[in-house]
Parts: sequence; C-alpha cells; structure tokens
Amino acid sequence: MNFFVPAKDNTKLAALLKAINADAELMQLWRCANTNAVSRCGISDHGEIHIQIIANAALKLLRLLVAGGIAPSVVEHHKLTAHEAEIIVVLAACLHDVGIVIHRHDHEKYSPIIAYPKCRQLLEGICSEPEMTIIVSEVLHAIVSHNANEECLTIEAGVLKVADALDMSKGRSRIPFEAGDVNIHSVSAQAVDDVVITRGETRPVQIDITLTNSAGIFQVDELLRKKLKNSTLAPYVEVAARLKEGEGERRILEMVRL
Repeated sequence: MNFFVPAKDNTKLAALLKAINADAELMQLWRCANTNAVSRCGISDHGEIHIQIIANAALKLLRLLVAGGIAPSVVEHHKLTAHEAEIIVVLAACLHDVGIVIHRHDHEKYSPIIAYPKCRQLLEGICSEPEMTIIVSEVLHAIVSHNANEECLTIEAGVLKVADALDMSKGRSRIPFEAGDVNIHSVSAQAVDDVVITRGETRPVQIDITLTNSAGIFQVDELLRKKLKNSTLAPYVEVAARLKEGEGERRILEMVRL
C-alpha cells in the first residue's frame, strides 16, 4: 500500500511520507497488528487501511483548527511551527496501534515501546535536535492518550483521539463485535454511512455523520462522543448526525455540542 496524506507546502512532511513508504518494517508491523486484531481478537480492522484513514482525518482536523485560529500545543509550548504539528499527528496516526503486535489489551501503553525508536528512525535527516526529541515526545503522548479514558494534554493528542473515533463508516466501527450475537453493537456499526469533516459555522470544525439506521446513534454516543468529550478538541468541534434521505426520520441529532 502507498501511504499518502496531502503534504501541501510542508516539505518536512513530504520527506516523512517518503521515509514511511520506504520502511518495510513499519508496513509489516501494521499487518501483524491487524492479524492480532482481526484474526485473533475478532475485532475490526486496525491495519493499513485504518492507519490511512486516521492519518488523513487527523491532518484535516489539525489544519481546520489552525485555520480557525487554534494554535497547536507544540507551537504554544515549544515555539515550533504548525508544520511540526502536522508531522506529530501523522506520525502518531502511523504508530498509535503498533502495540497491538504485542497485545490488543493495553496496546496504547505498548505502542510507545515500538514507536520511540521508529519515530527517531523515520525523522533521521528530516529533523535535528532538539526538534526531534520534542516531536518524538509529543508523538508518544498522543499515542498513549488515544485511549478513550486517558486525558489529553495537547491539541495534537486530541486530534489523534478524535480522528481514531471517526473511522466508523461502512461497518468500520472500533467497538468489538460479539460472535453469534446480533445486537445493537453489530447493527449500529453497519448504520454509519459516511463521515465528513468540514469547517464549522460557529466552531473551527464540523463533523457530519450520515446514518442509514437510527441504531447508528450508538456508535456516535459510545465512540465519538466519549472520545471527543475527553479530548482537547471538545470546545472547537460541532457534530451533526442525520438519517440518510429517504430513510424515515430525517434528522436525529443536530449540532451536538459538548
């Protein structure tokens, strides 16, 4: 798979993308993580496709926040730039689930074991010290904080946490399926038709979720709402969930504000 996010004018991010695509070990880590997740734990995809979706969602969220006047934490606290913040969220997206190769349970705490040396390897020749150590530190914090119950201390960590929750369309829920039990989990997971991230009218970010069945509200509540509420992004995000045209009730949830 060719890993891609739009680098635009961020030359360091463009160089990082080349390093990621040339890294055979990282690609295999994604496949091994997915084997544990799907084949051995019976949960949904946590491999290459998930990484691609999350990285692009995270980058879009961050750019909308910056365009809306929200300073990334690495800019506010370390005097780096928004370009370095983009590198942080993309690296964090690429490495947030690698701990699943060790075990799905507590993978947020295992991932940094693998992510620390891999971050430094990928950034070699792109960043120098102390910039590299700052970026790696911020990536590790974001990885640990993508757990729904963990407090985010940075904008970048909040971006990763919310982006991770947005991989829910077309049955791609992060909530585990229970074998042999057709219940609200499996029904609601199939009910999310589309997730679109755009600029908000009153806040920097709006997330529009289209549902084919009202059971999809379970995914919005249990997955997105929980992570958004426990992130640094809650004040900056609007959420609208609507039933698909012609599916009966036309609007279930309008502009959820946390």
